[in-house]
Amino acid sequence: MEKLSLDQLLLMVKDMPVLPESIHQILRLTEDPDSTVQDIEREILKDQSLASKVLRLANSAYYGYPRKIGTISEATILLGFQAIRSLTLASSVNKLLIQELPGYGLKKYELWRQSQSCAIVSRMIARKIKFKNPELAYVAGLLHDIGKVILNHYVAKRYQEIMEKVKNENKSFLEAEREILGFDHSQVGAKLAEKWNFPPELVEAIAYHHVPENASILPVLVSIVHIADVIVMFMGIGMGADGMAYLVSDFALQTLQIDEVQLQQWISEAADLLSDSRSFDI
Repeated sequence: MEKLSLDQLLLMVKDMPVLPESIHQILRLTEDPDSTVQDIEREILKDQSLASKVLRLANSAYYGYPRKIGTISEATILLGFQAIRSLTLASSVNKLLIQELPGYGLKKYELWRQSQSCAIVSRMIARKIKFKNPELAYVAGLLHDIGKVILNHYVAKRYQEIMEKVKNENKSFLEAEREILGFDHSQVGAKLAEKWNFPPELVEAIAYHHVPENASILPVLVSIVHIADVIVMFMGIGMGADGMAYLVSDFALQTLQIDEVQLQQWISEAADLLSDSRSFDI
């Protein structure tokens, strides 16, 4: 079977999922310095399901507030516009990420748990290294494997060939994906991020989270997501078929200025952070 061409890939991109206009409106409001807390609350409350999901996440250990947050306005004031942006996006893409992906050996909910875990750990790392926008790191971690949803849907039949190449030729899943398909899930995920009009640094983080040394716009963000992904894999969360087939990038470790000892410490801290089921039950 022939590889898909770039033109065919772009045709696939046209069929990629779109974010609802209501979500785009909330994202626009959280980016507008003239928006008020009431503007954001009013828009979120138009969707009661979204509102309940946002509140559930806001009250998880991920944000760590000692008292219960009861309203969207309170959540917005306490957590800030960027955090509300992250929570809204997580609530919206949840339905994409919860589905079963047999091509990747992922059962229902496994990709969501892996993606949300990577997002939470990315934000933790961003805070530790004093990265200027921890919520951008959260979103990058959340969407880093979104391309798997698209590839599983369109080219599931090729994954048997990929797994045979992994087993017989000792290649990583990513290498086999590229050789069989002509592209990989990271590239497809980046195309989806472009379709959603996300900033270039976020597109780059999705495109190069396995190879952070290829980043040129914001290598530190790509390195954060790479290390977060490694930590989540080390913890055995949502490993799937491509599991432990990736090496830790020395470039990422150097960029974040950490060593193996610090990495082990972060793994321990991440385990505590991910212990709250409310972070995943949305």
